[in-house]
Amino acid sequence: MRKAMLVLLCLVVFAGVGFSQQKTVYVMHGWPGQQAVAFAKVVQAFMEAYPDINVVTEIVGRDRPAILATRLAAGNPPDVSPIPWLGLMAEWARAGYLVPLDGLVDVSEQIPALTPLGYVDGKLYGTWQSANVKSLVWYNVKAFVEKGYQVPTTWDELIALCDRIVADGGVPWSIGLESGAASGWPGTDWIEDIMLRTAGPEVYDQWVNHEIPWTDPAVVEAWEKFGQIALNPAYVLGGPVGALTTNFGDAGAPLFTDPPQAYLLKQATFIQSFILNQKPDLVPGEDFAVFPFPPIDPKFGTPVLGGGDVSVVFNTGGPLNGTREEVITFVQFLSSVKAQEIWARELGEMAANKNIDPVATYPDPIARAAWQMLLTADSFRYDGSDLMPGAVGAGSFWQGVLDYVSGVPLKTVLDYIESTAVDAYGY
Repeated sequence: MRKAMLVLLCLVVFAGVGFSQQKTVYVMHGWPGQQAVAFAKVVQAFMEAYPDINVVTEIVGRDRPAILATRLAAGNPPDVSPIPWLGLMAEWARAGYLVPLDGLVDVSEQIPALTPLGYVDGKLYGTWQSANVKSLVWYNVKAFVEKGYQVPTTWDELIALCDRIVADGGVPWSIGLESGAASGWPGTDWIEDIMLRTAGPEVYDQWVNHEIPWTDPAVVEAWEKFGQIALNPAYVLGGPVGALTTNFGDAGAPLFTDPPQAYLLKQATFIQSFILNQKPDLVPGEDFAVFPFPPIDPKFGTPVLGGGDVSVVFNTGGPLNGTREEVITFVQFLSSVKAQEIWARELGEMAANKNIDPVATYPDPIARAAWQMLLTADSFRYDGSDLMPGAVGAGSFWQGVLDYVSGVPLKTVLDYIESTAVDAYGY
């Protein structure tokens, strides 16, 4: 009897081993709404292609940097997280929290302008999940036609258009700086785009790397140009208070009221999904369109500012050091044509894989044009706040935007950010 019980126990144990062969990948992301739905479809496509791998997704809010920091300190990070913060990626890589992906992930299909940004100190740590173009101004096509407004091609023409809209009794801009714990970030995009156009890409790089201080005249000029619009109560719907209290995702809606409450919105490609979610009857290219954020100094032309998400693999400890086959297989899939087309088609965001079919993936002319801008960019720079150390890029810079728009003197704002930058960079 005892012998029979032992045999039965062994059978149960071996059966349990057989049933536990499915491997699991743990992923954390912070995408809300439609982005979460789109990523779920990507995950579903992966699990259909790899039925022996289960993906468990954890969705957190925009305070994800703090949550990840806590999880890293506790030694229980997720396996994978798509993140926009390249500055944090560099910090984590140098601290040993991330797994180098050289030889594990092929990045040859990525858009060339993006690939170098996944490297830290010559090693690959981030593979691109998606990208976006930020140097865009959105407008109501029919309202422009009705009013006889022309798309501006220079900064001076843009200011002249603003003045004309005001003279006609309208408000030029809808600006939304509110984003919960991340409030302020939309204003950093303004300043970065202006900096590229007033100081040029090389000085922009020096600023991002803190090789020039935040009190440098080039930085001051960029903030002042931003203030020329954001601090003008006639230029912004609701004035500075309206900008501070409007959520970034809701800022497009005033362009499509009757009559329009505002005529212009500066935002990245991803905002199209928010616009269509709120106004599903609108037709891209017919009801709304985009134009490039115009040049300021002609010698710097019209650079492309962008952002996006890179997937990083955390060092989860143990002998495999985070390089479990199922984890690498999942990260490889995220960069594939199939995954990229699902993501881009669902959201209108920019695929990072250069081999996608743009016509099939982007049925509307706005997304196709933006993707072509990214693919052929001669002068492309990544979102500066996402390249900076987290204490600055996702901290004092965001807060500085809110303070400046609230009325705090610019010198006070920049002195504060500079003090935090000295601590964060160590110089």
